Amino acid sequence: PEQAMYHFLSGYTAKVAGTERGIVAPEATFSACFGAAFLVLHPTKYADLLKEKLKEHGTQVYLVNTGWSGGAYGTGKRMSIRSTRACINSVLDGSIANAPMRVDERFGFQVPMALPGVPSEVLNPEEVWEDKAAFRKTVENLTAMFKENFVKFVQPGMTDYTTFGPK
Repeated sequence: PEQAMYHFLSGYTAKVAGTERGIVAPEATFSACFGAAFLVLHPTKYADLLKEKLKEHGTQVYLVNTGWSGGAYGTGKRMSIRSTRACINSVLDGSIANAPMRVDERFGFQVPMALPGVPSEVLNPEEVWEDKAAFRKTVENLTAMFKENFVKFVQPGMTDYTTFGPK
């Protein structure tokens, strides 16, 4: 659950055209607990509570990429609804538990190598980027963004989830 808490605290998302004024291309952003503007307590308090509830109820957490694949905005494309639904269906029917997994070398979470109805290359983003150097640079930038964003959550008296983020 600690990796889930790291990502819950990070609240990584994107501002996209049509949902935000002045946005013409997707722009990475972070919103603690996916709702920073509405939090009364320090975000880590909510993460600790969520962690308790996950453990209490034996709940599994999955991150599903619904963003871009195959390249940056203008080159790649948004994940298809069909692939996204297939990922969600694998979670809901439990088949993801039997999927072969690999560990993402940067973020440390497990990634399925195959899921019913999902093209295998979609599950390994580097495979669908034609420009591998651009992919690696994008990942480096994203990793740095996560680390920079997370500094604000490390405070005395608060649970430190830093070690469950990117390396």
